[in-house]
Amino acid sequence: MPAESLRWETLEALKNSTKGKLKYNPDWLEKGEDILDGCNESPSLSPLSGLILKRLSTRPLQKTRSLCSPSRDTSPGLSEEEPLSSSLPTSPYQTLLSPASPRAASLLTLSSPPDSSSKQDDKPEEDDEQREADLSPVANPTPPPAISLMSPKATQVAGFIRICEEKHRAKAKAELNRRVELQERLVATVAGLESEQLKRFEELMELKQRQEFQSMRDMLDKEAQESLGRQEKLKEEHQKRIKILNLRLREAEQQRLREAELERQRQAEGRERLRALNAVQEEVLQLHQLLEPNTALDHAAIITRANQLCSQVSEVVRTTAEGEFPSVEDMVVVERALQDMRGLVRELQQQEVQEQERRRRQQEQEEQRRQQEQLQAQQELEKKNAAISAKEKAKKRGLQNSADESTLKWFRELQEAANQCAQSFEDLNSTKDMQTKKVRMELQKAATIPVSQISSVSGSKLREVFDKIDKLLSGRPVVSGGKSVSTSLHPHGLEFVSYKLAEKFVKQGEEEVASHHEAAFPIAVVASGVWELHPRVGDLILAHLHKKCPYAVPYYPPMKEGTSVEDYQRILGYRVEDSGVEAQDSFLKRMSGMIRLYAAIIQLRWPYTNKQGPDPHGLSHGWRWLAQMLNMEPLADVTATLLFDFLEVCGHELLKQYQGQFWKLLFLIKDDYFPRIEAVTSTGQMGSVMRLKQFLENALRTKQIPPPKGQLASGFWRT
Repeated sequence: MPAESLRWETLEALKNSTKGKLKYNPDWLEKGEDILDGCNESPSLSPLSGLILKRLSTRPLQKTRSLCSPSRDTSPGLSEEEPLSSSLPTSPYQTLLSPASPRAASLLTLSSPPDSSSKQDDKPEEDDEQREADLSPVANPTPPPAISLMSPKATQVAGFIRICEEKHRAKAKAELNRRVELQERLVATVAGLESEQLKRFEELMELKQRQEFQSMRDMLDKEAQESLGRQEKLKEEHQKRIKILNLRLREAEQQRLREAELERQRQAEGRERLRALNAVQEEVLQLHQLLEPNTALDHAAIITRANQLCSQVSEVVRTTAEGEFPSVEDMVVVERALQDMRGLVRELQQQEVQEQERRRRQQEQEEQRRQQEQLQAQQELEKKNAAISAKEKAKKRGLQNSADESTLKWFRELQEAANQCAQSFEDLNSTKDMQTKKVRMELQKAATIPVSQISSVSGSKLREVFDKIDKLLSGRPVVSGGKSVSTSLHPHGLEFVSYKLAEKFVKQGEEEVASHHEAAFPIAVVASGVWELHPRVGDLILAHLHKKCPYAVPYYPPMKEGTSVEDYQRILGYRVEDSGVEAQDSFLKRMSGMIRLYAAIIQLRWPYTNKQGPDPHGLSHGWRWLAQMLNMEPLADVTATLLFDFLEVCGHELLKQYQGQFWKLLFLIKDDYFPRIEAVTSTGQMGSVMRLKQFLENALRTKQIPPPKGQLASGFWRT
């Protein structure tokens, strides 16, 4: 269909036509007006046409007349003007009525489309200027085109349209101004808000910066404080370490000085021992030379023994030739060899003297045999009478000069047991093996050092000492000098330790108790505990005590025939050296210390055992010793000293045990035995006698004997 194909082109043409470009007021439809009513009415001037005519400039009169003249209304002129009017684009406000031409009056046409008016509305000022220019006769000398007249309704509509457009333009300008003002206020408000928000943001950022700066400064201050604290701590630690290092350096220096001093002393002592060894060897060789020329007598055994002694001394000298100094044990061996050599010389001299005396006696016997035969009967009679009289006197006095047979037998058995024990480890003493010597020294230290550590304070220290001694005697290892020591290191280690331990206990009484009487009780309580668990050690303690202090038996050894004065003094307990016999005060002090230790042992028991068995050496032995002493003749200065020491230490316990019998014994001492002591005591030896007398008088006057001071201080009591 051709019409169907031209539909869209027709619509496009209509859209581009003047009608299609007309603008309509939407209010017209609401008011019920028809925009084409003006086209259907007869043309007439509208009352609002003045608005259009105001804009038209005045024209020359002849032209006006020509326009209004009916003679000019010819078809040719009309035909000439119509193309011009139709060809010139004009606005609705430029259309004019032509009353002279009926054809023009009947023709009402709009020479310009509606959109031209809208364009003129957009630019009113430019349209006015253009119109004035078009209507001006000067600017446009050509005659204006003919004006087509419009109907009154169309003119009215055009005026309304113009008024509406002016209203709309004014309303749009007002709305635009309002919106511009609103927009400016909005922009100002937004700008103010943004400015305030920017200020708040800047304040917030500044606050955050200040906070970060403050936190950073606080952190730096904290780190600085911590750094200063660490520096102070490091400084203090450094100072402490410096002090410790200085102390250690001083201790090391002092230790070095002590070691140097000890080394110097050791060197000096070693050189002194070496000189003494050389002197002893020289003396031994000289004594050996004294033995050789005497071949008249049969003394092969003496010569053999002398050769053995020379060999012992030579062996010690041979060890020193290797660059070592002789030890104390070596010097003891050498001194013993020297003493034995002197004894051999004395024995040989005595044999020579005895031989000479024998020969002289043989000669005298030959001469006096007859006289002796004559006087023999008379002498036998006198001896019988003297023996009878001595027995009668002894019975009257009730005293004796020696101990009874049971006591002497007990004394000999103990000495024999001690000698057998010493002989059992003789190889340990006389060995030349360095390893064996080292074992001997370790065992001796393990046995003697704990005893030396006993103090006057009771408690855990004494228990540690006792446990260490008990472990050693039981064959268990103990730590001594940083090393583990046991009696199993040597076959005769137990005998050696027992012997040295007993010897050390007695030596403590001889030295420590003699100087400090209170020390008797801690030493005695440990010795009593060891004695109870190891009876053999107790027997060895008694043997050593009787050997060094025979008055602890009690026993007064008689001087045998052929015994020198020095040997007899040794038997009595004196120390005899090259310088001579020790002083009487020193002798009595040592005897007093050993008697005090013995008196403390018999009244104490080790407190940390069950104590179910009998006391191995209790108060009954103290009563026996006291009775034996009172049955023997007193010795000057010795008897009074020992009785006072024994009664002061053990009197309180004896009184508790025997009560009335003990008081009788004290009366016997005061009335009968004390005068005998005074009789044998010289004027310069009355100190011990006066102490004993004062003790007896105080005890009998107060009817009590106070406990010894050391026992009260230490807290040791017999149970």
